[in-house]
Amino acid sequence: MMKSFRVGSLFGIPIKLDLTFLLVLPLFAYLIGIQIGDVAEILNATLGAGIDIGAVTGGLNPWILGLVAAIGLFVGVVLHELGHSLTAQRYGFPIDSITLWLFGGIAALSEMPEDWRQEFNIAIAGPIVSVLVGVASYVLFFVTPEALSGARFVLGYLAVLNVALAFFNMIPAFPMDGGRILRALLARGKPYAQATQQAASIGKLFAIAMGLFGLFAVNIILIGVAFFVYIAASSEAQQVTMKAAFQDVTVADIMTPAGDLHTVAPGASIADLIQRMFTERHTGYPVVEADGFDDGRLIGLVTLTDAREIQPVERDAYTVGDVMTTDLKTIAPDSDAMTAIERMRENDIGRLLVVENGDLIGLISRSDVMTAFDVVQQSGAVDPSRSPQTAD
Repeated sequence: MMKSFRVGSLFGIPIKLDLTFLLVLPLFAYLIGIQIGDVAEILNATLGAGIDIGAVTGGLNPWILGLVAAIGLFVGVVLHELGHSLTAQRYGFPIDSITLWLFGGIAALSEMPEDWRQEFNIAIAGPIVSVLVGVASYVLFFVTPEALSGARFVLGYLAVLNVALAFFNMIPAFPMDGGRILRALLARGKPYAQATQQAASIGKLFAIAMGLFGLFAVNIILIGVAFFVYIAASSEAQQVTMKAAFQDVTVADIMTPAGDLHTVAPGASIADLIQRMFTERHTGYPVVEADGFDDGRLIGLVTLTDAREIQPVERDAYTVGDVMTTDLKTIAPDSDAMTAIERMRENDIGRLLVVENGDLIGLISRSDVMTAFDVVQQSGAVDPSRSPQTAD
C-alpha cells in the first residue's frame, strides 16, 4: 500500500485511509452512478423496491446517490474489518490499525494466531458482520417510505452488496477470509506451516482463475484482486514457512562472527571503499577507528547505498567517515532469527550488527538468513549435528 493517514478510531483501533482509497472512492461513485437506472430496476424486480427510476436518474441524483452508496459500502468494509479486529483483541492479539485502500480494507494484526479455533473465529467474524450489516440495511430499506426513492435505492443497494461481500470473502482463496477458514480447518490435523502451504496453493489457483475470468470479462478490479491474492498468499506462506524453519534458531546460530567480518577505517576514501566492495563482493562494512578489528572500536556502518551518494569524480575526496551511518541498528545474539528478519524488514535495511555488552560480536544480513533458510529446508537444522537422525 501507499502512504496512509489516520482519520479517526473505533474501540481504540486507528482507522486509516490509504491514498489509493481517494482514487477508488470516486471511481466507485461513478460506476454506481452510471448504472443507477439498471440497478434500480433490478432492485424493483427482486426486492419490490418501488423505486421511481426517473427520480433517481434525473439531474445530479445519479452522482449524489452513487457517492452516498460508495461511502456506505466502505463503511460496511470498516465494520467487516472491525469484526475481525474485535474478535482478535478478545484473544489477546493487538490490532495496529484498520486501513481502507484500493481493494477494500485490511485489519493489521500484530501477530497471526496459530491456534486453529482462534483463526477460524477471527476469520469468520468479518463475513458474519457483513451479513448483519446487509440485514440491517434491508430492515431500514423495508421501513423507508416508497416516496423516498433515493434512500430506498441506497439502502437496497447496500443490503445486497454487503451480503455479496460476505459470500465473496468466503471464497477459499487464501489469504481472504475463506482461505483463512480453510487453513484453520486444515490445521486441525497437521502442522500450521503445512496447512498454510496447502491453503496458499489453493488460494493461488483461485487467484489465477479470478484473473483469467477478469481478463475475459475485461474487469480490471477483479484482475487487481486476483493479483493481490496471489502475491499475498505467496508472501504469507513464505513467512510462515520461514518462521517454522527458524523455530529455536537464534541470531548467534546464523550470524557472521566478528572474526570473519571485513571492516573499514573511517579515514578510507569512498573510491577505495567501492573498490573493496567490488573485489570482496560485500555491500556493507562495520566502521572501526583503527586498522584491524581487535584494536578498533565500532563507530558506524557504511553501505553501498551510502557510497553511491557521492559523485564518482568526488570519491577520492570523501571518506567513509563522511557518509557512514552512526544510528546503528543492533540485535542481541540470543534473539531469535525471526526477530532479526522482522527488524530488518521494519527498518528496510539489509543487515544488523550483533552486539553483546556493548561489543560487536558479529553481523547478520539478509544473505545470512537466506543461506540458513536453505540449509534448514534441506537438512532440518542450521547446525548439521542437530539434524534429525535416520535409521540405516
